[in-house]
Amino acid sequence: MTSEYRQLNKQNIDSNILFYGQESCAPGYFYRGNNVRSNYVIHYILSGRGTFAPAGQAPVSLQAGDLFILPKGVACFYQADFDDPWSYFWVGMSGLQIGKILQNSKLADKFYLRQIQDSGFYKSLCQLFHALHLRESLASNMLTESLLYQTFYQLLVDYPTGKRQQSGLADDYFIAAMTFLEDNFEDPACSVSELCQHLGLSRSYVYNLFKNKTDLSPQQFLTKLRMERAKELLSNSNLNVQAISHFVGYNDSFTFSKAFKRYQGLSPKSWRQIKNAGN
Repeated sequence: MTSEYRQLNKQNIDSNILFYGQESCAPGYFYRGNNVRSNYVIHYILSGRGTFAPAGQAPVSLQAGDLFILPKGVACFYQADFDDPWSYFWVGMSGLQIGKILQNSKLADKFYLRQIQDSGFYKSLCQLFHALHLRESLASNMLTESLLYQTFYQLLVDYPTGKRQQSGLADDYFIAAMTFLEDNFEDPACSVSELCQHLGLSRSYVYNLFKNKTDLSPQQFLTKLRMERAKELLSNSNLNVQAISHFVGYNDSFTFSKAFKRYQGLSPKSWRQIKNAGN
């Protein structure tokens, strides 16, 4: 069994990281210390599987990609599987705001989350864990503190406790996503991947967001922005097809023409001729 453990001295009354570590557990390993913690310890499972049982709840089987928390003042039992023991990293924390934040997330109900690896919360948590390994300095301390709040922000965004809150956040994200695409669709580098990175959201979340709001995928929405702008330029300017393709985010006219024909049923030149003849 390999392990890592480090205790930190920096104190902050609102939120404070006390310690962090990582462990590859032996088969059947379980924690033999005090199972009622005076702080909060988040565990992310990197590989394998195990059993987690908070006081008053039935044991659950968790696996790689899942996360569980040892909440302050709640007895918890957790044990590595005998055939496929888990490995995980953990971050221990305390502070006046931690409990309040957790109470507003889905961790307040079951103390675990399943398959979070595509979430912004997971990405921020990994960045935080990495930053904790940096050589201590004013800059690294500031980075750690900012990532801690970013991690909690993403927890509340990705796993809010209430449906009403989740709906409001979805509306905000959709507006932000539309604004980003409308402002950047003329840039060939604008893509769904760039949009997800800009928002800090998983591709699947953004896909469902657009399908629920527009019945279009994000890629279809981006294509619609480009094609409708191309139609405006074909109708109201003398620009050739090659120039228009660059104005609407395509690197070459051939790719643009194929996309336009799929969208409109006609080539750009044919559509322009028919449009001009009608005028």
